[in-house]
Amino acid sequence: MSKRWPPLIWALLIGTFAVRAAGFVYPYLPYRLDELHLDTSTSSGVLALWGAGWFTGQLLCGWLADRIGRRATLVGAMVVAAASFPLLAAARTPITLGVAAAVAGLVYDAPRPIVTAAVADTIPDEPGRARVTGWRHFAVNLGAATTGLVGGALAGPIGIPVLFWCNALVCAGFAVVALRVVPPSAPAQTPEHSGSREAFTDPLLWLLWLASLLTLIPVAALFSVLPMMMAQDGLPPAAYGWTQVASAAAVIGLSPLLNPWLARRAQRPTPMVGLLGLSGIILGAGMGSAGLASSTVGYSAAAALAVPGEIVAFVAATNILNRIAPASSRGIYAGIWGTTLAAAVLCAPALGGWALAHGGHHVVALATLLSGLLGASLCLPLAALLHRPSRTPGMSA
Repeated sequence: MSKRWPPLIWALLIGTFAVRAAGFVYPYLPYRLDELHLDTSTSSGVLALWGAGWFTGQLLCGWLADRIGRRATLVGAMVVAAASFPLLAAARTPITLGVAAAVAGLVYDAPRPIVTAAVADTIPDEPGRARVTGWRHFAVNLGAATTGLVGGALAGPIGIPVLFWCNALVCAGFAVVALRVVPPSAPAQTPEHSGSREAFTDPLLWLLWLASLLTLIPVAALFSVLPMMMAQDGLPPAAYGWTQVASAAAVIGLSPLLNPWLARRAQRPTPMVGLLGLSGIILGAGMGSAGLASSTVGYSAAAALAVPGEIVAFVAATNILNRIAPASSRGIYAGIWGTTLAAAVLCAPALGGWALAHGGHHVVALATLLSGLLGASLCLPLAALLHRPSRTPGMSA
């Protein structure tokens, strides 16, 4: 990691790790709903409202980051998180649970587009941005592994509502840090909604969005489809935990090797479209191989094989995003792209459930592979549009 990063970058990276490491609300919300003895339809409705909030929150926070500034949006989102997570812990009726879940989902992943825009504002060169993005992805994965380990150890002794309170306290702490470290930024000096219109009508952004969605569906399958297949093979929940350990270990081991290489690749004048396509192939083949596994070792190996594609995908997509987003609209561009992960989390279990119902594990393998290959194929028209001479002046150098 670079010692020359300004304090703002360190604060954002450490804050990203902290809120993800304490991010108990999302993975433990289904367990909380089960504790309340809700029927399946009510629980599904609450989780759907959470997902809708997550999707909407990316757009809203990205737009606000451009309109009112990075610091105001980040601090506001973390304050809302600190207030809504305890409400979700205390809620018991379907209506209060639904409202609390929608609001909590709105701000759970709020830092993603804000931090993306702030890094692009602060780091002027693409190699530096790629390096920060790589370590930011490392922080997210290390935080997610910490969430599972700590949450699994503490959920029984202290209870899930207390975990939600811990999540809220960490978000409150990040709000205080952001208020002190993130400099105030002036709103974009553009006519009202013009940046949003440009983003929503930019074919480059939507090609990147669709390619990223198809590429990230195998990533989301690690958390949704994989446990379904392992349960069908008669493996216990502890076996699924080992796949998470294997994935986290691969991220920790490979990030120090891949991040410097990706930073050197970012020195080239062309965006990382080819690497985004390659990541789709790796992810599709890696997670697709889980459809051929039947043991804990086999599933863990599939999870680890997908990790290089995951690391490359996030760095490459962010590199392309930085190059196509106008400086005044970085927030909304990052917000639109940020919805890809929320959409992948919704699409992966639907695709996996359909594949399991219509052919079993082998069809899951084929569907996952095809998702990655389709994502890679969309990089061809994306590269063609990016290389049009008329597009070059609008791109960030």
